[in-house]
Amino acid sequence: MREFIQHLATKAGDVLVDHFGKDRELVKLRTSVKEAVTTYDKMVDELIVEEIRGKYPDHSLLTEESGLLKGDADWLWIVDSLDGTSNFANLNPFFSVCIALMHRNELLLGAIYAPAIDEFYLAEKGKGAYLNQRRIQVSEVSDLGQSYVLYCGGGEKDRSRTGNILSKVYPRVMDLRKLGSAGLEIAWVAAGKGEAYFTTKIEPWDVAAGVLLIREAGGQVTDFGGNPWKLETSDLLFSNRKVHPSMLDLVRG
Repeated sequence: MREFIQHLATKAGDVLVDHFGKDRELVKLRTSVKEAVTTYDKMVDELIVEEIRGKYPDHSLLTEESGLLKGDADWLWIVDSLDGTSNFANLNPFFSVCIALMHRNELLLGAIYAPAIDEFYLAEKGKGAYLNQRRIQVSEVSDLGQSYVLYCGGGEKDRSRTGNILSKVYPRVMDLRKLGSAGLEIAWVAAGKGEAYFTTKIEPWDVAAGVLLIREAGGQVTDFGGNPWKLETSDLLFSNRKVHPSMLDLVRG
């Protein structure tokens, strides 16, 4: 299964990068960033579903484009075929393919592939987190004032809510970062490129692979109340563990 998820994410990412920057009409999607869906989201979603169905025909799937495809409830693939659609449409290379596998509600595998910047993140339960086959760990920074924090609004429509959280976080940290791909934002925390990432109203396909990646890199994932991640959780904080309590105090208000 590890080899299969690597093959699947690589194949999907290679299709995306082959089309990246070649469809100038996509730039028009700038006017509807949150609702932007390109031909390529759907194309790659179909590719991934077909590959999984071919290899594991009885498994269930949950994808951004196809919704829930029911099968054996013990096995669930969670897929975002193009995380960072608006980036892809606007010639920004920060986009990724995110694929996770759960067995009986436990995350077993997670892959996040950003083909345009050649970053392949992989996590396997109990076996660590990797970037391009090299083991990664979260950062050792414990001082929030020295921390780089990533964020995104997820599916949040109320910008004032995100703004209120940002107004509390920004004065307390070294700086804020926003990449436009939840998968990459989580992966960067797992790789020690930032100390925390928070998001509101996020969907499971955006974060499932990253949840395992953070855990296997030594970090922590909870909702804003400090509870463990579940499929239905939508307000989430990912961190290097050391700054988690301080960040929770800021985002939970």
